[in-house]
Amino acid sequence: MFVSHLSLKDFRSYENLELSLKTGQNIFIGENGEGKTNIIEALMYLALLSSHRISSDQPLIKLGSERAYIRAKIESDERATLVELEINNGKANRAKVNQNPVRSQKELLGLVKSVCFSPEDLDLVRGDPSERRSFLDQLLIQQSPRLAGVISDYERALKQRNSLLKSRAPESSLRSWSDHLATFGGELIAGRIKLINQIEPLFQKAYKNLSAKKLAKLGYKSSIPAPSAEKEVNRELILKAIDEVKTQEIERGISLVGPHRDDLLLNLGDHPVKGYASHGESWSIALALRLASYQLFINEGAKPILILDDVFSELDEGRREKLLEIADSAEQTFITVAVENDLPKAIQGAKFNVELGKVITL
Repeated sequence: MFVSHLSLKDFRSYENLELSLKTGQNIFIGENGEGKTNIIEALMYLALLSSHRISSDQPLIKLGSERAYIRAKIESDERATLVELEINNGKANRAKVNQNPVRSQKELLGLVKSVCFSPEDLDLVRGDPSERRSFLDQLLIQQSPRLAGVISDYERALKQRNSLLKSRAPESSLRSWSDHLATFGGELIAGRIKLINQIEPLFQKAYKNLSAKKLAKLGYKSSIPAPSAEKEVNRELILKAIDEVKTQEIERGISLVGPHRDDLLLNLGDHPVKGYASHGESWSIALALRLASYQLFINEGAKPILILDDVFSELDEGRREKLLEIADSAEQTFITVAVENDLPKAIQGAKFNVELGKVITL
């Protein structure tokens, strides 16, 4: 899979951008704030239908414009697909595939698979549990687009249930929303457990290649005991746990049980990574998570786009070389750097200069 052409209109800093792209490595060079990461963000938006940098669509629309457009020509298995997305502020986005409108933008999910590694990935290691939950859920959506609907349904049930709890509504009003929360939450937890089981050996192998001193492990901390890869088991566990904490929930006005309370556990040896790992170890853990994600797609027969957003300057020479090996194996890689000297000497590919929202082929 690769993007042969990308068009942006009123997206972030780009009023109009037409960019022809090739397989292999596409390297964007420009100082911070010039617009190179905006290109990466557009590509990730096509894969996730949300920004990997912010939670709202409004900042994606160029100031003074009502909407933004992303268009991409995707080449896969000798077949071309034109994907078009209209991003609107305050109302539903609209999408087309091969110039035909689709009922929902969610129909784009799965057409573009990508894995992005950026300096912000240190938040996967050092940040709040929400960062790690987002990592799991974004990977799940790319792996199984149907789960985007499950996550959306869960978030809607959670919001409604929290509203009822804050208003101290009677238990009879809560009951149906508790059931929805348990149904969708049980399926989401099951998906996360299955995903962790799939990526842990890939994660361990990736980390060993980067730093062989300690064994890296993954785990799952849940608000229910012994979470399962079976959604019905989780559903019953959630309902039981809700019954046990109903007094505290009413007192606090929030839902205390469900996947929104869970966390992906990262461990080195017998210690949690957060608070114990060195800066270099933290980088290796974050990179190993992304490389494991990339390898997962490969194992499933996909050829994901690999995105390396301003990371070479943060890595030592050994890690740079390991990352370049992966980049060389990908069908298409997007690389951003502030200065050309940050690139590994052995790197090859098409180079673009990005300055003041303009992209020039070098």
